[in-house]
Amino acid sequence: MSGTVDALLLLSFGGPERPEDVMPFLENVTRGRGVPRARLEEVAQHYLHFGGVSPINRLNRELIAAIEAEFGTRALDLPVYFGNRNWDPMVEDTVATMRADGIGHALVFPTSAWGGYSGCRQYDEDIERARAAVPEAPDLTKMRQYFDHPLLIESFTDAIRAAVDRLPIESRDGARLVFTAHSIPDSADIAAGPPGDGGRLYSRQVAEAARLCAAAAGFDEYDVVWQSRSGPPQVPWLAPDIVDHLESLSAIGVGAVVVCPVGFVSDHLEVVWDLDNEAAARAAELGMAFARAGTPGPDPRFARMVAELVDEHLNGATPRRLGTVPGYGCTRNGQPCAPGCCAPVRRP
Repeated sequence: MSGTVDALLLLSFGGPERPEDVMPFLENVTRGRGVPRARLEEVAQHYLHFGGVSPINRLNRELIAAIEAEFGTRALDLPVYFGNRNWDPMVEDTVATMRADGIGHALVFPTSAWGGYSGCRQYDEDIERARAAVPEAPDLTKMRQYFDHPLLIESFTDAIRAAVDRLPIESRDGARLVFTAHSIPDSADIAAGPPGDGGRLYSRQVAEAARLCAAAAGFDEYDVVWQSRSGPPQVPWLAPDIVDHLESLSAIGVGAVVVCPVGFVSDHLEVVWDLDNEAAARAAELGMAFARAGTPGPDPRFARMVAELVDEHLNGATPRRLGTVPGYGCTRNGQPCAPGCCAPVRRP
């Protein structure tokens, strides 16, 4: 393997940028999972509600520009490449471009802070697949999970405070803080992490990030709930769902909520549809004041965090972490952290 690092690859999920891209994109996302066509058409309407454009590619391009600017302040002379799992620019094409550009070894920043199959192991699979598709592909080192990095926590904390300030003045004192992250099948959460670590790494990391943000924002009480489940109703997923939880809070007299999407690094479609649309609408029906905290991607501290992660590899900088829940995720060429780590769970 090449020892010199000469690029950074931002690896993300991908999203459509035209209405005609929506169904092919969803077919890519769900390939091999037996998702009914009717369900894809239902989800497609979420994208078409926003003109058939997911904001995720735009937000990632803006993040890349911010990372490049941050590199400039640190004299880090690394080009930044962009590749996706499910839509253009596809990671296989990006890795081919990197090889043509003479890149021998790149660090990889995944746009997920978490452990688990979807949050970590699937990015390893993306790397392995892309390298297999490109003869003499560069070596790719995926950087570690960053769910408790101080700069990420600071960004979420300030976003929570800003959301509180958007509530009506009379609602602020009694507002309930609710954290959300993407739900996954319960079986996948049980399998998350190295086999010897006790499982449920994903939900443990989400709970730890929520604890750190709540404490920093001055909240003694808060809730952790889930959103965006997509499986059949007979399969247990992490619960409760955010909309169901709003109904439970309303039933006990809570009149205002601040929702922080701690599980997401940017305002992509699942954030703007599930929270800004569905959850906000349900809160309004319940007569609850509702404010959603922003995600950290556009915050300059997020690009600074990426640069710090790069510094850990290039210059041996001490990793900065605030939590006590384990973090893993640093892998080479798509190999998992440990045998059986975050093993994929067969979907029905």
